Amino acid sequence: MRSAPCLGTALAALVLIGGTPAQAATLLAPHRAVYDLSLGRASDESGIGGISGRMVYEFAGSACDGYTVTFRMVTQIDTEEATRLSDLQNTSYESGDGKTFSFVTKSYLDQQLDNEVKGAATLTPDGTSVRLDKPEAKSIELERTQFPTQHLLELIGKAKSKQNFYETTLFDGSEEADRVMTTTVVIGHERRTDSTDPEFSAMGRLKDAPYWPVEIAYFDLSEGEEMPSYRISFKLHDSGITRDLTMDYGDFSITGRLVDLALFDTQADSCSH
Repeated sequence: MRSAPCLGTALAALVLIGGTPAQAATLLAPHRAVYDLSLGRASDESGIGGISGRMVYEFAGSACDGYTVTFRMVTQIDTEEATRLSDLQNTSYESGDGKTFSFVTKSYLDQQLDNEVKGAATLTPDGTSVRLDKPEAKSIELERTQFPTQHLLELIGKAKSKQNFYETTLFDGSEEADRVMTTTVVIGHERRTDSTDPEFSAMGRLKDAPYWPVEIAYFDLSEGEEMPSYRISFKLHDSGITRDLTMDYGDFSITGRLVDLALFDTQADSCSH
């Protein structure tokens, strides 16, 4: 399932100095968020009768030292034939200037390692250079793009400027880490949360914070896709925290409800050392 690393794009909560003026003014909150997962919908063709699980996302770091994200998504998938346990684990690091990105993704099926992808990517004047260590050592040259933190900051900048639709690209190290995804982003008007929101009790200081409804569609243009590989929709706060998630894979969808949120203290950055 390709969702987890890309979902990290939506979930990233970082503090970045530099970039465009809109990005430089964005202060994002280091945090740990926990989501309960459930089946949203499933077609007969999917063969899925139920999905349940939990997702945990945590960010730590600084603009000087870079940003580390750890992410884990465990789901039990029920079909007519069997019940399978999927465990997707991802750790990534992105430099504060957005020029380098390293990642390790491990996927387990029924507690057995199914796949591991480890590598690093660097922006060059002409493209994006990817060096993979696992599953096998190799180098790949891709078009110049951006990494997850920059993708998120761009999104928040567009939302603040009331731009409702745009297209951009992203490299997040997911799948076999061998391609750049094209994303189309739709941003709704800013809204406020009321006490009837199912996530209200878990929001803490976010209760009074406005949000934008966002939908992102991911396309693999290297394969000539005319339909998105998947879509993600969520509520985005200007601190970078996301909630009320829906991951749509066409034949089925998974929903994620925020059940616990821990906000970490933000320390002043100084890059003079």
